[in-house]
Amino acid sequence: MIDIARLDRIIEDALAEDLGSGDVTSDLTIDPHAESEGIILVREEAVLAGMPVVERVFLHADPKVVVTTRVAEGELMSAGAVVADLAGPTRGILAGERLALNVLQRLSAVATTTRRFVEAVAGTGVTILDTRKTTPGLRELEKYAVRVGGGANHRMGLYDGILVKENHAHAAGGIGEALERVRAGLEGSGSRFLIVTEVSTEAQAREAIGAGADRLLLDNLTPAEMSRLVKRIRAGEGGDIQLEASGGVTLQNVREYAAAGVDYISIGALTHSVRAVDLSLLLR
Repeated sequence: MIDIARLDRIIEDALAEDLGSGDVTSDLTIDPHAESEGIILVREEAVLAGMPVVERVFLHADPKVVVTTRVAEGELMSAGAVVADLAGPTRGILAGERLALNVLQRLSAVATTTRRFVEAVAGTGVTILDTRKTTPGLRELEKYAVRVGGGANHRMGLYDGILVKENHAHAAGGIGEALERVRAGLEGSGSRFLIVTEVSTEAQAREAIGAGADRLLLDNLTPAEMSRLVKRIRAGEGGDIQLEASGGVTLQNVREYAAAGVDYISIGALTHSVRAVDLSLLLR
């Protein structure tokens, strides 16, 4: 999960966005002393992710609301399963309802999509990675959901990993020059970053290997093109360099990319294109 203080700020901001000066509908229709019981229900098969956040949401919405989780984080839920029970002030439950469901629908969708990709490459030794293509402000939560789904995190942001992309190489005067500047900048700093370099041709791969890249990100190649390039890299000086595939990867072709011989496959769709899981909160 993420730092509790940061999570609390996210929740507070989101509740303020939704509640504003108050829930006028509930205030006008529901007795302030009324209490209710309810359930969170999933209407389709999905991997659960986000209940620790949901519990925190209701703690902020109304600390008298009690949330009892029935399904373990990361568990595959069947359609119709009750995810959690709620009990407490009716107004408090309804105040937190939308945010709780939004979070749970989003994070469970990320975990479910990740699990499908992980299962698709099972037995190949390939690690499924996420990217920085996340919802602004929710990156840590979405990357948490990737881990729940069985994937691993790429760098969290621009601050904790080096990825020399096409634009960096262009601005620096080439891949070799960009990597030379990286090494010179890090020398004596005490910092140690994984140095990943984006390439799409054998010549670029050779240049990056010669300049000291730790990992090559083979970008926007077909599975067949990927396979040919991987064989050429492995047959040369890059026999033991880490290789990552990215761009154009789908559930239908991810195993083909894995079979090309890469170590990692990074997929932006784990976070940028998921469909929310169908969940409901129902009062009983």
